[in-house]
Amino acid sequence: METGLSSTGDAELDQAVSRWLRSDKNPKTASMVQDLVRNGAVEALRKCLSSRMEFGTAGLRAAMGPGTSCMNDLTIIQTTQGFCCYLEESFADFKDRGVVIGYDARAHPPSGGCSKRFASLAAAVFISRGVPVHLFSDITPTPFVPFTVLHLRLCAGIMVTASHNPKQDNGYKVTAFTYLLTFLPTSLITYMLAYLFAYMLAINTLFCSVYWRNGAQIVSPHDKGIAKAIEENLEPWPKSWSAEEALKSPLLNDPYQDIHTQYFKAIQKHCHHRDINKGSEVKIVHTSVHGVGHTFVQSAFKAFDLHPPYAVEEQKDPDPEFPTVKYPNPEEGEGVLTLSFALAEKEGAGVVLANDPDADRLAAAEKEASGRWRVFTGNELGALLGWWMFRCWKDQNCDDAAALKNLYMLSSTVSSKILRAIALKEGFHYEETLTGFKWMGNRAQDLLDQGKTVLFAFEEAIGYMCSPSVLDKDGVSAAAIAGEMISYLAKEGFTLSEQVERIYKEYGYHISKNSYFICHDQQVIRSLFERLRNHGGRGDSYPTECGRFSISAVRDLTTGYDSNQPGNKAVLPTSSSSQMITFTFSNGGVATMRTSGTEPKIKYYTELCAAPGNSDVTHLKKELDDLVNAIVENFFEPEKNKLQPKPE
Repeated sequence: METGLSSTGDAELDQAVSRWLRSDKNPKTASMVQDLVRNGAVEALRKCLSSRMEFGTAGLRAAMGPGTSCMNDLTIIQTTQGFCCYLEESFADFKDRGVVIGYDARAHPPSGGCSKRFASLAAAVFISRGVPVHLFSDITPTPFVPFTVLHLRLCAGIMVTASHNPKQDNGYKVTAFTYLLTFLPTSLITYMLAYLFAYMLAINTLFCSVYWRNGAQIVSPHDKGIAKAIEENLEPWPKSWSAEEALKSPLLNDPYQDIHTQYFKAIQKHCHHRDINKGSEVKIVHTSVHGVGHTFVQSAFKAFDLHPPYAVEEQKDPDPEFPTVKYPNPEEGEGVLTLSFALAEKEGAGVVLANDPDADRLAAAEKEASGRWRVFTGNELGALLGWWMFRCWKDQNCDDAAALKNLYMLSSTVSSKILRAIALKEGFHYEETLTGFKWMGNRAQDLLDQGKTVLFAFEEAIGYMCSPSVLDKDGVSAAAIAGEMISYLAKEGFTLSEQVERIYKEYGYHISKNSYFICHDQQVIRSLFERLRNHGGRGDSYPTECGRFSISAVRDLTTGYDSNQPGNKAVLPTSSSSQMITFTFSNGGVATMRTSGTEPKIKYYTELCAAPGNSDVTHLKKELDDLVNAIVENFFEPEKNKLQPKPE
């Protein structure tokens, strides 16, 4: 070793340590590596330095700390250098247009890492190459980055955030531009659109997104190209560490005030009942769960002339320690919303809205007549917002048949099919995409380029896109739109729960039940799915029944099989590197089994879709419960496969 420290006894690891200490100028992370060497902590060193974070379609995600497997100053520099080189090759006008960089309030004092520091270093890398950088001077919600890419016509955007991950995590989220595709051969375009690069990260705790020039997250093959460029640019450039110098550069611009003004101006296009909002007596509580959302949701309500929501005092200011919650994820439900419920009881509020820490997701809960709080699922809130967006659009467009034919809504393939049911009855178009807003955002851009109107998109993981100004999930605009919907319903004498029932009665009940099993053994996971593909020991033969339930169709996006399509060829992109099978049942049930891209989980998403008029909810719920039990018993076989159920 060239460090003057003791050898670990592993030559390859010693070289990795030497390389790291030669390049790392952060005294805290360098000292952490040195301490591990002195203490003979060989396994800990291997964990830090023997692998590098993979750059995928969601960017990066990992814990903050030392080494190539973690988020730190050096890996941020290396990642940004590779991304910068990829953009230089992709855009002839890159140095004219530039990039935008935003960040949340994450911080990790032991390693000296924090989102603001990472954003400044990323800016330094671009500026060292003569690239204009729009770096927000303060924390922002994630939706501001894709909005800025579109508003300023930039080439790309980066958001440094770990969203709702545990406190030690951070990430690098990239938004990119599919305009690049128009310069590529048609055959390659087809290949790119048809191919999903699904990845399994060994480190499952870092989140970083890149936004391309259309304001949507990147899809394959850009992730591969960026990953290759990172590997080719690991040595820090001379000025990549010069963050303080970069902050004084004439190439640096602070877009905060302009974007703040323009964003809230843009979302006002979706305010349709200002008079009702002004006079509404509805009381709403909002929590940002120690994240960035408080200021921006207050501004969004003001833009809609809604009375400001009551803020949960203990959670309204950003705090990287997230002291009041075990997990800062409002999707977890009641555990995260306890303080919100207490404030609502105190103030006499009947509704709670919650953002995750980077404010791109939205959760909602309502106090029922019984006094209990109902936390709406992502599918239920998707049904409410989808219904509301269409109602407002219809009021404006009356009987414009041509406009209706050009109207689209989207949802991910594991989300409720309620939008499909609404579309069938109302006459607009519905499409499903693969899981994740990178797919919905890019498909939305395709449709917008064709002159279509994309009104709404959602995924069951409480993500909602209510405005084409942000081609990604946006919890800020969704909060204001939900606030207006709540005020309108209150004036009409209805609660959110009652409106959900009205939607289901009109368009058919859509009852869902989602969960997962934990499995750390990849061989067990492969065997489980291969058994479903070789049912009865016969190759390429899927089960035709599950317990007493008959299967009418199968779609396997791992192999590209779809029994509902000509030649049994799936329409949606496929990937052999991830597992995903969807079963459609004769009773109206749909079940998807898939592996997680970031966690050791096998997830399942089930829904029973009933025709309008079938309103025996008790029977429908029992039917879905029986179906889920049959799937667990016959397809998962948890005891045989030693699967751990979702913790309660």
